[in-house]
Amino acid sequence: MTIKTILVVDDSPTDRQHLTDVLTKAGYKVTGAASAEEALAKVKQAKPDLVLMDVVMPGQNGFQATRALATDEATKHIPIIICSTKGQETDKVWGMRQGAKDYVVKPVKPAELLAKISALG
Repeated sequence: MTIKTILVVDDSPTDRQHLTDVLTKAGYKVTGAASAEEALAKVKQAKPDLVLMDVVMPGQNGFQATRALATDEATKHIPIIICSTKGQETDKVWGMRQGAKDYVVKPVKPAELLAKISALG
């Protein structure tokens, strides 16, 4: 699967813009969502090739949204990389159990993120 379009889900406009800049410079088409609820709607509508999911957000958190996408027949084929400040090993294990394919801790190192995306593509 070739990854061309990425949905960046983060309630922080600064983090969303930083990730968007990194990804667009690498040649990806990027859309954003400010909440898990908005992300769930956008994924079904836009069908991105990859979702970058923050965890700590108001309302539904990123773990819940990851689980919802990973268990939905219409979206379970879309890989999810969790991108969070929650960097404990238990957070990473829990994120993978929810259906994430990988986990990146903020602040994101662009080279590390792009390598993880490339490995999924």
